[in-house]
Amino acid sequence: MEAKLRILLARFGTGHEKALLRLARTCSEAGFEVICIADSDPRAIVVSAIQECVDHIGITTLPGASVEDFRRLFDLLRQEGLQDIRITAGGIFPQKDIPAILEMGISQFFPGSSIYGKIEAWKALKGERLSPTP
Repeated sequence: MEAKLRILLARFGTGHEKALLRLARTCSEAGFEVICIADSDPRAIVVSAIQECVDHIGITTLPGASVEDFRRLFDLLRQEGLQDIRITAGGIFPQKDIPAILEMGISQFFPGSSIYGKIEAWKALKGERLSPTP
C-alpha cells in the first residue's frame, strides 16, 4: 500500500477560517493525510511540519499575507534542513508579488480558490491523478 501524501495546511493573513477547513476536509476525502493549523506564524508552521513529518506545505494566502511571511518560512525551513518539503500557496495575494515568492521556491501559486486545482497538483507530487475533477 502506497503511503499517503502528508500535507500541512496553514495560512498567512487573517480571515476565512472556514475556507481552510473546507480545503482540509476535501483533501482528506481525496486521500491525503492532512494536518491543518490555524496559526499564521512561519515558525509555528515549521515546528508543525517537523513534528508531523510532512511531505508538503499548502499555504492559503489571505488579506495581510506578505512576501516577508514566505521569506521567513523559507529561511526557517533552510535552518532546519527541510528544503525538500514542497510548498504551494494560493488565494488572495498581490499579483505583483507572486513572481517573488515563486523565485523563493513556491512550487505553484493558485490564484483564487480552486480547491480541486490544488488537489490535482498535489496528487501529481506522488504521481497520482484525481479523476474526474468536479
